[in-house]
Amino acid sequence: MDDYLRASSSAPTAISLCGDSGDSTIKTADCKKAGYDKLVAQVDKAFDTALGKMPANVKPLLKRDQAWFNEMIIDAAEVLADTNENELKESFAEALRRRAAALSGLASGRPGLSGTWVNAFGSITLTPADSGGFRLAADLRGDYGGDRRRSCKLTAELKPSGTAWLSGPVVIEADTPPDKPKTDAAATPAKPPSLKLRRQGETLRIVGSINDEDWDGLNDCSSMWQTTGSYFAAGKDATSDKADTAFVAPTFDCTRPESATDEEICADPDLADNDQRLNRAWKALQPRLDDATRHALIDDQRNWVKSQTEQYPEFLHPAWNKQSSQVHFTVDARDHVNGLQRERLALLEGFDDKRSGLAGIWLAYNAIIKVTADKDGTVKATGWKWDQGDWKAGCDYEMTGKAVGGGFRSDEQRKNPDTLERDHAMLIVNRLDDAFARKRTGKDGTEDSTDEAKCRRRLDNSSTARLFPARPSPDIDSFKGSIR
Repeated sequence: MDDYLRASSSAPTAISLCGDSGDSTIKTADCKKAGYDKLVAQVDKAFDTALGKMPANVKPLLKRDQAWFNEMIIDAAEVLADTNENELKESFAEALRRRAAALSGLASGRPGLSGTWVNAFGSITLTPADSGGFRLAADLRGDYGGDRRRSCKLTAELKPSGTAWLSGPVVIEADTPPDKPKTDAAATPAKPPSLKLRRQGETLRIVGSINDEDWDGLNDCSSMWQTTGSYFAAGKDATSDKADTAFVAPTFDCTRPESATDEEICADPDLADNDQRLNRAWKALQPRLDDATRHALIDDQRNWVKSQTEQYPEFLHPAWNKQSSQVHFTVDARDHVNGLQRERLALLEGFDDKRSGLAGIWLAYNAIIKVTADKDGTVKATGWKWDQGDWKAGCDYEMTGKAVGGGFRSDEQRKNPDTLERDHAMLIVNRLDDAFARKRTGKDGTEDSTDEAKCRRRLDNSSTARLFPARPSPDIDSFKGSIR
């Protein structure tokens, strides 16, 4: 397994900050002069003590949290090594002091939700409100050095939602004086960001939802992209409330998660429940399929599992976000894992093995297409094929033509037109394009102009795909078009 896919909890938790080896960011003499060596020792000692208090299924989540803090502090140290600014030095030292204090206060056994909860990026404080609700106050700080800071102070009113989660919108404070009307009414989205929370064993799980990526309606919050996370109880606050502290377990052992995505599934009750549902749906579907479809779906499922393994780390540190890829984008990364799981559930639980013809939604681990057929035989198909994690390598499907003999051939006048054809319960899209794709570039890398490429970026990308029939579902009916 590549290092970036591996569980963060498998990484060393001690901070490799001071020393004279190539692995150290700050020279030993400079560390001692600034007192960083003592602060690092305090953090390491406090972490080891806190880890000993945690149950086995929470230890990996706390290890991950410390690994994230280490990544952040090392990034900040690299910036610090190139500057003599006293403000940055003090901010760096304060981050270490704050982490040591947070770890020293960690406890287990809190029965409810009230009190303060902390993680690598700050703290959440919950106070009881009316009708079983809670008021949340967040103070989050992700400091990666220099101008790479992510801070957010916000409040939210959370109420029971009819599920195990409490949820509610973030409280929006006016960014202009009451006597001065806003000049741009469109600046605030229709729906403000929201939060939801519940217990996951000894952790508090919080999930942030941001409807508009460019939303900036909070006065004291530069970024909400680190609100999603696992938070740990700080101190044994006297709580009068009680909460369901069950740990929703997926189908694998959360005391030994193998990948970064596994860790996130263990951290989140909904993701763990999705994992259980996927396992049940897979077992229930197998006996219904003919041999050819079953073997093809098994192959597709293996590829989907590989995609899921890559999903979380690719969106936690998105490489295409070059200016801030080192930042932990926990909101977006969690949402992509959830979306991928729910999309797969839509296929496995809604597998339309009785479908005849071409019409309907078809889905695979790397493609989706929606086919409609009119009474006059006109067939239209829209969708796309993607390459996991490569936002430039997609293949868009836009087809119009006639159904002929149970298949489809587009109206294009070319050697390699778009095609659709049934194969048992499956749909084959552009069967011929695999062969054409291999011939589009010569040995010298030049394009063979006899065939037009069907996909973006690389000429040798093929739009050929084998897809499976899925019944309509809110999780696949809307083609988001974002990368996987």
